[in-house]
Amino acid sequence: MAARDPVVVIGAGLGGLSAALHLAAHGREVVVVEARPEPGGCCGTARVGPYRFDTGPSVLTMPGVLAEIFGAAGEDLETVLPLRRLDPSYRLAFPDGSHLDVAAGAHRMADNVRALCGPAEAERYRRFRRRLGELFEAEWSSFIDADMTRLRGLARPAALLRLAAAGGFRRLDRFVASQLTDERLVRAHTFQSLYVGLPPHKALAVYAAVAHMDTVGGVYFPAAGGMHAIPRAMAEVAERAGAVLRYGVRAERVETDASGVTAVRLDTGERLAAGHVVAACDLPAAHRGLLPDAARDWRLSRPRYAPSCLVMHFGLDRPPAGAAQGTAHHTVHFGRGWSGAFAALAAGRPQPDPSLLVTRPEGDGTAAPPGHATLSALEPAPGTAGGADWDDLGPRLRDRLLGRLADLGYGDLSAAPGMSLDPRSWARLGHTGGTPFSLDHRFRQTAWFRPSGRSRRVPGLHFAGMYTAPGVGVPPVLISGRLAASRILEGRR
Repeated sequence: MAARDPVVVIGAGLGGLSAALHLAAHGREVVVVEARPEPGGCCGTARVGPYRFDTGPSVLTMPGVLAEIFGAAGEDLETVLPLRRLDPSYRLAFPDGSHLDVAAGAHRMADNVRALCGPAEAERYRRFRRRLGELFEAEWSSFIDADMTRLRGLARPAALLRLAAAGGFRRLDRFVASQLTDERLVRAHTFQSLYVGLPPHKALAVYAAVAHMDTVGGVYFPAAGGMHAIPRAMAEVAERAGAVLRYGVRAERVETDASGVTAVRLDTGERLAAGHVVAACDLPAAHRGLLPDAARDWRLSRPRYAPSCLVMHFGLDRPPAGAAQGTAHHTVHFGRGWSGAFAALAAGRPQPDPSLLVTRPEGDGTAAPPGHATLSALEPAPGTAGGADWDDLGPRLRDRLLGRLADLGYGDLSAAPGMSLDPRSWARLGHTGGTPFSLDHRFRQTAWFRPSGRSRRVPGLHFAGMYTAPGVGVPPVLISGRLAASRILEGRR
């Protein structure tokens, strides 16, 4: 195939859009096919009456990754997608009634730690913050923002030694507890391991990088349109760069011959010729008919999925009352249990006293009519692979969550218009295992050990999204798309 043969991207989620935008910006002929009627994938949106809800991620970190993507097409992030930094990034509410605002800037954050935990812990926090920075610097360019399709991408002795020296191969809970003594502060810097599907005592300290992104780098939010504004803006820029986006059409089969990828067959009967294909979709599902048998990856032979979640979205005819008036954009309400909660999840059972993430979007006029508001609550939950009877469990967990929210001061939300998503819902939306978080990030599913971003046996077939490296989260998924595009632009099939 010639170096400039057309590229078909399957899926208009963040990974697929990132790949398409980079390719189109470099003059390649790109067609994106998306089964849904709009872009977004996991970063989706839904409406219930006058209320709009983000149905995917609510946390955006590392905005420089987005800036680089738009910059590749000659466009400025602040022009096409104005962002604002949330301050605080989170409010962390502890069972004893205390709370910690994760504020912007080292001095303000240390002051907040001092007020909560005392001057000695504040000084320990300053040292720990520097360690977080060292760990992040040791892994970002070598292991996160890097192509892991070849084993030599992982085998970098100098980088590995630097990461080991920074403590990256210790267990996350031990790494943090060795430097911070207040249990509340330890929780504040280890709960992020759930983002990668692991409890803190099983996650490697390399995932303290997530805490660095949140607590040091900051959390951002689009000035208008919610998180779904991100894929919408990416799709618009990709089209201006020359990509063709087709919605409401489903890719049914990637066709190949002895030379590799040749075309993508659509459910309309059309055949799109292609020299390269980027599959930016749920990989286990794609291997059940979309992809050729030769594309199978041994890394998916025994997949270990991350836990799922129960999410309830509410439309409110007035701002939250009572104690909830002090809620930040993101508030984490920690449960009293900690290790026991993780043990239950690992055993495929609901957590007895889960920690909750409550999101009350600020300043988004698209979410609710004037004088109204929206509120979303998420609790971790086992996926569908554990065999739980969600016909019975779903209603019970929803009722429990409503009661917990009422106890926390959010009022009686049982009659509020809205929607809920549980593991069955995620499965119906196409997420294998009933989880929107794909594979967990245990060592055997990290970096080179995660499903490869390129098929070795099917030339021209590439992958993007959270199933491949770097993994789960908005910045990693965006990077995966850019890495797929780079391989194509380099002529790697």
